[in-house]
Amino acid sequence: MIPEKLKVGDEVRIIAPSRSMNIIGKETIEVATNRFEKMGLKVTYGKYVNEADEYYGTASIEHRVEDLTNAFLDKNVKAIFTIIGGFNSNQILKFIDYDIIKQNPKILCGYSDITAVLDSIYAKTGLVTYYGPHFSTFGEIKGFEYTQDYFSKMFFQKNEFEIKSSNEWSSDSWFLEQEKRNFIKNDGMFAINNGTADGEIVGGNLSTFDLLKGTEFMPDIKNKILFLEYVGEDKKEGLLTIDRLLQGIIHLPDFKYVKGLVLGRVIPELEMTCDKWKKMIKEKSELKNIPVIADCDFGHTTPMFTFPIGGFARLEVKDDNIKLSIKG
Repeated sequence: MIPEKLKVGDEVRIIAPSRSMNIIGKETIEVATNRFEKMGLKVTYGKYVNEADEYYGTASIEHRVEDLTNAFLDKNVKAIFTIIGGFNSNQILKFIDYDIIKQNPKILCGYSDITAVLDSIYAKTGLVTYYGPHFSTFGEIKGFEYTQDYFSKMFFQKNEFEIKSSNEWSSDSWFLEQEKRNFIKNDGMFAINNGTADGEIVGGNLSTFDLLKGTEFMPDIKNKILFLEYVGEDKKEGLLTIDRLLQGIIHLPDFKYVKGLVLGRVIPELEMTCDKWKKMIKEKSELKNIPVIADCDFGHTTPMFTFPIGGFARLEVKDDNIKLSIKG
């Protein structure tokens, strides 16, 4: 099921399935709200977006599920965006009423820890969900143009579109120093394995996606193109952790039917160079017959494009010539 696209005048609901809104500053909230309003969208908030306990920084499971359910039930709400990521959105998965979601399909968008919610909803209902900017992401004052451009292409247009690399990117803590940003020239996505593929997309944050293995919430990966990204801070273990998590996905019985692999850019602290990516991928015989590209503009660096989980991707890779198109 592909939800209806947005149009001027639509209401969007902001909810917090992971960490609450009290973790982001007043300025970020104001900038984000203004950005939505300039697109002609009306912003409303879930009842419990500011609730946070002392341990997890989240609302209770019951209240997080209630805000999600009410957003899908509210006929005025056309799209739902998450505040920010975190660590424990998978706590709510078995308490979600998936029948309500299936009967009231609409846009749901977020990334990082929200991977668990996005993929489980797609797995349980067939509703296409979206791996893209949080509400808090809209609070970036600088360097947001690429993110907004692909946000608009995904949510206001119906046509398939090609993904081009951004001109520059950043992984700095923009929410602490909005005026002191460090942008790096983008060398663009690069090819690891040649080939062509087309199919539905599943994936998101690798660490979170891995949590779904062996559960009823894991989407079918057969004949899919996997979009995966990783975030971590320990450069000594970056390559090792990515390798072991990816290998865990490769060991799934249906991985032999996966059609392609699209890898998001990781933060520079992990020192995942082109050579490291290629060494890791080339040593995996299970990947030798599918196209693989890396350093794509999604994940925990900015800017980012939005992609549809359950939507369509077309990937054509021939050395330096890469064409990635999506629709959903």
